[in-house]
Amino acid sequence: MKYDRILIRYGEISTKGKNRNRFVNQLKLNIKESLTGFSAVKIEAGRDRMHIYLQNPEDVEGIIKRLKPIFGIQSFSPVVKTASELTEIKEHAAKLVASLVQEQATFKVSARRADKSFPLDTNELNREISSYVLNQVEGLIVEMKNPEIELVTEVREEGVYLSAQKIPGAGGMPIGASNKASLMLSGGLDSPAAGYFMMKRGVEIEAIHFHSPPFTSEQSKQKVRKLAAQLAGYSGRIKLHIVPFTAIQQAIQKQVPENYTMTSTRRMMLKIADLIREQTGSKAIVTGESLGQVASQTLESMQAINAVTATPVLRPLVTMDKTDIIEIAKEIGTYELSILPYEDCCTIFTPAAPKTKPKLDKVAFYESFIDFDLLIRDAVNATETEILTPNTLLNESSDEFSGLL
Repeated sequence: MKYDRILIRYGEISTKGKNRNRFVNQLKLNIKESLTGFSAVKIEAGRDRMHIYLQNPEDVEGIIKRLKPIFGIQSFSPVVKTASELTEIKEHAAKLVASLVQEQATFKVSARRADKSFPLDTNELNREISSYVLNQVEGLIVEMKNPEIELVTEVREEGVYLSAQKIPGAGGMPIGASNKASLMLSGGLDSPAAGYFMMKRGVEIEAIHFHSPPFTSEQSKQKVRKLAAQLAGYSGRIKLHIVPFTAIQQAIQKQVPENYTMTSTRRMMLKIADLIREQTGSKAIVTGESLGQVASQTLESMQAINAVTATPVLRPLVTMDKTDIIEIAKEIGTYELSILPYEDCCTIFTPAAPKTKPKLDKVAFYESFIDFDLLIRDAVNATETEILTPNTLLNESSDEFSGLL
């Protein structure tokens, strides 16, 4: 079937008031960027809907695939426009429905007549179209309550619009509509899921990863790059900052008592993340912490770690259990990457019995014997930054992973 446009429905954006245009314009920009590489399209945004006009109807399947992960879209439908002639309407309706029927399907017509000058009323239009389609297309069974195919027919002054698919969108808010935050991205399951949820609320994400060679391998860094590229499928691109963390971890291991090393490590990470956040204009720091999951994620640990910054630290997974997070990771395509057995710097020096209720005054005392400010400045200055896109997963060789897959 040759569609000539795609109808976008906003969802949550529709609840906005005077600032609605800002959200709509951000969604329009995100869609335009996501469709880079296709034939030129024209996008028109109204108060409650958006239309993508297709220059090349052959692009429709690829465009549908690109639209599915874009936050801010509640649902969308490929649309065929016809003239306001009943014969033409019926012929296109039959072709559209026939293109969607495999062997058998339930079916109904839902007509909407915005143009009151059209000679048939809604009920007459429903009968005319449905009877014609039923005669032309085999395998259809009329079902009024919950049909598999609902042929929506909208009669407007400029023409008639036919659609028979309502494809669910990603929901949420357009990325960029809620400013920017810095995601502390490890190689595990949790932090990519946290980034996903923040993007769904309209937050642009920049990722920060801590790398400790030779204790963490080059494969560990590549794994995180792949995770960032996978998340970029929802935003178009993600900026990744890779921080050299070896010197700081070694200093912590030498000076801080073993049961406090985890707390001190997290505090130094948060200090560095806060400096990078400030440089990049982010408004918050995001972590993948879930309350009580490990020793550093008790309320007491969070309090001691958070003490190094006044910046909001957002934890979208804080109430989720591990099985919930695993399901999310599978849904967003990060699970298989996260379970690759390359250790990150959060796990290489894990103490046998870390403090679950660390005292802030004690950890601050242990850290006072080291000039961490100098080490932190050196780490920030040596940070590597790159922009990753979904194509990173396609353009780079996967040979470094072949021995484990």
